[in-house]
Parts: sequence; structure tokens; C-alpha cells
Amino acid sequence: MKKHAAFFRNLNLGRANCPTRAQFEAAFLEAGAASAQSFLTNGTMVFATRTDAQSRKVLSAASKTLHASCGLQEPAFLRRVEDLAAMVAANPFQHVDPASVYACCVTFLHADAVVPAQAPRSSTRGDVELIDIRADAVLSVSHLIGRSPGSPNAFLEKLLGLPATTRVWNTVVRLVDQHG
Repeated sequence: MKKHAAFFRNLNLGRANCPTRAQFEAAFLEAGAASAQSFLTNGTMVFATRTDAQSRKVLSAASKTLHASCGLQEPAFLRRVEDLAAMVAANPFQHVDPASVYACCVTFLHADAVVPAQAPRSSTRGDVELIDIRADAVLSVSHLIGRSPGSPNAFLEKLLGLPATTRVWNTVVRLVDQHG
């Protein structure tokens, strides 16, 4: 079995137009996943199938079910847990002093997203800094300026004109520890 993680944009379990944990997991199981476990409450699902193609089909069917049952219209970003494990093993934030930032983050990009080579490496306010730009994800740090931290998700969605979803780095590390 291959494990995948689906990272949904703007999904917080139990909120308006969002499923409960039971609905979230049932949607994936009913769609054909061999197993499905919600990870935290932020719209992250870890599920298993036999193939990558089957995982894409399960995600599509589960998303349709979630739309019909609770009105969820947000996209999800599918990643193999083994690829996340490789990202974690590379320790991309090793040179970042945690005391110097609000958060270390990973933003999962839309399949059509291409970050231009001349893209700014930080937001105008300086509250978001891009650390590493990959084909399907951007690693960044967020700084607290004034009363609000920078939003890598808002910065990248505006830059690319496509939806994305962001998780704090520790969420990905914990997911890999538990499911990798």
C-alpha cells in the first residue's frame, strides 16, 4: 500500500462548510481508500491505496462527497508520504534560528503553478521570506510584524494567481513521524 497525504485548503474540521472528523474519514473510505486517518484538525488526511493513480481517484471522489455532504468547495493538494519523508530528511530549515521567526512553513502548490525565476523572495512588508522554491512546494518563514504574522499562503496565492495551502513545518514533520 502507498500512503498519501491530502492537504485541503481552508478546511477546519467542524466549521461551516467543513466536515466533522467522521465525515472526513468516511468520505475517503467510501471512495476506496484502504485506510484513512484525519491528521490534526486542519484538513490534512493520510490515506492508503495500492497505486498513485488510485489515490488521485480516491481524492477526487472524496472531494465530491465532501462537497455534496457539507458544501466544501476547497481544493486539496495530494503528496506521497514518502516524498514528504524525503523533504523532512533533507532538513531544509536547519539554518533557520527558530527564535528569529514566527513560523517555518511549507506551501503546497497547485499543479499548474510555476514560480517565476524573477519572483520576489520576500513580501513587501518583509513578513514572509521564501527559503526554497520547488516544483510542487515552497518552503518559507513567517515573521511577526506588528500584531500579525506574515501569510505565506496569501503571498503565494497572490503571486501565482492560483490556490495553495500552507502548513507549519512541524505539522509535516509530525505527519512523517506518525505515518512515514
